[in-house]
Amino acid sequence: MKSVEDILSAARERKVKIALAESCTGGLLAAALTGVPGSSAVLERGWVTYSNSAKEEMLGVRPASIAAHGAVSEEVAAEMAQGALSRSPAGLALSITGIAGPGGSEHKPEGRVCFALATPAGVSTETVEFGAIGRDAVRASSVVHALGLITAELARMAVPPTAE
Repeated sequence: MKSVEDILSAARERKVKIALAESCTGGLLAAALTGVPGSSAVLERGWVTYSNSAKEEMLGVRPASIAAHGAVSEEVAAEMAQGALSRSPAGLALSITGIAGPGGSEHKPEGRVCFALATPAGVSTETVEFGAIGRDAVRASSVVHALGLITAELARMAVPPTAE
């Protein structure tokens, strides 16, 4: 993965603003990006939607999606990312929802984290099983993984031509 500075530079070069919708990371991804001077040129906004009602009210996640799939699901992650994209002028939105621990269940174990990345071209999702490595480690690993997803998406985006 590239450094946060490289990510911000790539986003600036592509004239892409980023929006974030975080649950289990509680704003740690936004903190990673804003820890670098000049990040305000890239990070447009972020939401920490820890509760289901916050996901619904702030990002437009459908209660039926939470009821059917649970808050920790690719379906809800996708709706979180789509909500962040549609509620901002960003060109890329990333969401994170998971079970940092302790706890979990047989069906949704500790360390399961769902990610979604939305752009005007569509939404992609994935689930990562970090395992029961501890709350702080799951959250930190989620941030690293999310930065990698943003890096990969920015690499796929074209750099607009410069005006001459």
